[in-house]
Amino acid sequence: MIRMLNYENLAEGYFQSDANVDMQIVRQILKDIRENGDVAVRKYTEQFDRNAPDSFEISMEEVRKAYSVVSTKTIASMRKAARNIREFSKKQLSQLRDFEMAMQGMITGQKVIPLDAVGCYVPGGRYPLPSTALMTIIPAKIAGVKTAIVCSPNIRPETIVAADLAGADRIFNIGGIQAIGSMAYGTETVPKVNKIVGPGNKYVAAAKKEVYGEVGIDFIAGPSEILIIADETGNAGFIAADMLAQAEHDSNARAFLVTPSKKLAEKVKVELEQQLPCLKTREVAEKSISNSSIILVKGISQAIDAANRIAPEHLGLQVKNEKFALERLRNYGSLFIGDYSAEAFGDYASGTNHVLPTNRAAKYTGGLSAKDFVKIVTYQKIDKNGASKLARIATALAEVEGLDAHKKAAAARLKQKDLNS
Repeated sequence: MIRMLNYENLAEGYFQSDANVDMQIVRQILKDIRENGDVAVRKYTEQFDRNAPDSFEISMEEVRKAYSVVSTKTIASMRKAARNIREFSKKQLSQLRDFEMAMQGMITGQKVIPLDAVGCYVPGGRYPLPSTALMTIIPAKIAGVKTAIVCSPNIRPETIVAADLAGADRIFNIGGIQAIGSMAYGTETVPKVNKIVGPGNKYVAAAKKEVYGEVGIDFIAGPSEILIIADETGNAGFIAADMLAQAEHDSNARAFLVTPSKKLAEKVKVELEQQLPCLKTREVAEKSISNSSIILVKGISQAIDAANRIAPEHLGLQVKNEKFALERLRNYGSLFIGDYSAEAFGDYASGTNHVLPTNRAAKYTGGLSAKDFVKIVTYQKIDKNGASKLARIATALAEVEGLDAHKKAAAARLKQKDLNS
């Protein structure tokens, strides 16, 4: 069962996940796919997924069949979740705008341009994750991406329906390293994309890391995490439920409660012991919880310091003085404020994205958003008057840097006497 630890006794490495992967195997598979395309994809799909479909691509007939076997309740729930994700993504995109600035003799500006093609990876191992199809495809289409494709291993009808509702242009029954390689390099069947997004197991993460540069990626995601900061007012039942909800993802997932209240810590421990046996996913959640901790701190300030140090994927907050905490919390993937902000709401339906940074990556990046599917480019238009002002600056700096061609290119826009005046 879960351990109870004092914050001061924890080493720096305690909060980091260690996912060992033989990168030589990853590189070998990717090389094979790059050189042999669909033949290599089929070989590894049969080997790792025990799957040999006639065609990797899901046909319109298969899409229609998926709708016929998924319950109307599930489809209705997907539509409602998609609506919230779509509206949130639209609001995010509205914060990124073209603009133009006019100054003496020059115009500078910014353009926001959608990517041409993106690949969305949707895990399908232990559980189908149709919600990830919604979370990855919808912001891409809102951003204006022309072609959004989906790869998912042993793809389930629910994932096919979610991908179609989200606006996927093509759907493929491919997973693992071979899916990442297919989207990065392109094969006879799978188109090459500009960027790959979405979570996956340690092999998917390793493959994304390896193909970065050939294509863009969102970030390297590891096992799921949740950290909850709570004082004596925290709801022990809710806290335990949220910790278990994260723990059931994967046996390597971790859940932390950080609290100054020994009384609350004991209550949460009891709740975990009572709730865990009732889960259908008990076997996985139990392993994860055994690697998790209740961390005792001296006060909320120290709890906030711990959260900023750990930089969790999901951060829950159940404290009296929310304002004090919100002003100081800096490193997290997504924040869940108050007793009723269940982490599961963010996973499915509130509209914020559930593809989030793990393993301390929240110290330098946020979660997936509409901005991940556009590129911001700049431009300038300078007349002779503007050039006369800039040339003096540019030639002086070029001379300091020893870049003579730069200096001459700037000076060429003006007569030498103008430059020296």
